[in-house]
Amino acid sequence: MTLQKEIQKVILESKTSENWSDELFNSMAIRVFHYQLQHNKIYQQYVRSLKVNPDAITHYSNIPFLPIEFFKSKQIVCNDVSTETVCFSSSGTTGQITSKHYVNDISIYETSFKKGFELFYGNPSEYCILALLPNYLERQGSSLVYMFNQLIKDSKHPLSGFYLNNLTDLVNTIEELKKQKKKTILLGVTYALLDLADMGIELTDDFIVMETGGMKGRRKELLKEELHQYLKQKLSITSIHSEYGMTELLSQAYSKQDGTFECSPWMKVLIRDMNDPFSYVSAKKSGGVNVIDLANINSCSFIETKDLGRMLEASKFEILGRFDNSDLRGCNLMIQ
Repeated sequence: MTLQKEIQKVILESKTSENWSDELFNSMAIRVFHYQLQHNKIYQQYVRSLKVNPDAITHYSNIPFLPIEFFKSKQIVCNDVSTETVCFSSSGTTGQITSKHYVNDISIYETSFKKGFELFYGNPSEYCILALLPNYLERQGSSLVYMFNQLIKDSKHPLSGFYLNNLTDLVNTIEELKKQKKKTILLGVTYALLDLADMGIELTDDFIVMETGGMKGRRKELLKEELHQYLKQKLSITSIHSEYGMTELLSQAYSKQDGTFECSPWMKVLIRDMNDPFSYVSAKKSGGVNVIDLANINSCSFIETKDLGRMLEASKFEILGRFDNSDLRGCNLMIQ
């Protein structure tokens, strides 16, 4: 059995996060590290540039994390890009260099996001799923669109679907679902959810509203607490859910209230010191977000992001925003 198939098997067998002991996660992470060190040329060069002894690494916290900027200029992929490779790309303003994530086997992505959704929310067939993702639908290569397209299909509800700018149609659909008393997940990019909320529609307890971030310059930036309070008040609901993922990853973390996230069991967040990327801060202190995503076996599972976060109790975390770190600390010589 290949390492990818082994990871997929463990993911599929996951029932709760308790299925993944720290020992199991650590063992899998060390194996993935050595696999990617051997098969991912860019990651191999990066680790070598740090003069790290791979054999001395026995815990996932000591594994080198690849700065996310590499995805903008390099092909971060194990082995080679083939005709079967799917390329996801990040959003960006005109003229901005975007990240590209090459996925050699799309089945590992589907295994990860479907099982992750199931662990947090149950079977998609229990819901009508509405995806309000205008800026994502207007471009090619969105991993979020791919994910929710599959979940919409799996919901098998006739009213499930995507919405671009047709908010009136969405309001009509919501009113019909309210009559049906159907459990519904409404996922939306932040500015579009605000536009919907301003239309005066009220939801019921059957609705889960999930924001995925992004003002895209359309509206004034708000603190997360302000945003959630505004949406709750306008939509007459008690909580706002959030999804945390990115183009460079294949797994997600979810927040069901108060912006407190939990990872899928095969994913882990660590908070690094902003002045020393090779050390970590204690719980409840803010720092840069490092992510381990074991599902990302064919790319790089160890990513140093540009997000600012804070660990809470029991492996829960908050995302506080992003920080400007134009002068990368550590080894940045390979980022051209």
